[in-house]
Amino acid sequence: MFYIYILYSKSLDHYYTGHTHCITDRLNRHNLGRSKATKGGIPWEIVHIESFKTKSDAYKRERSIKAKKSRKYIEKLIAG
Repeated sequence: MFYIYILYSKSLDHYYTGHTHCITDRLNRHNLGRSKATKGGIPWEIVHIESFKTKSDAYKRERSIKAKKSRKYIEKLIAG
């Protein structure tokens, strides 16, 4: 199983979208500063997750969310 996830940093008031096969490991790496893109926003919390059968599908969904470049869209996803 593969996942897309949206993280939120309260300190930056910023969302980050990514994909992975292991949510807990990926969140830990973000919060340990091992990702250059999210190092400045520690601590991050998961606010949205979607699951996919293939890595390709998860990656396509991640790109789709990022292509919208819309905080409103992300907040709608989170709200359900």
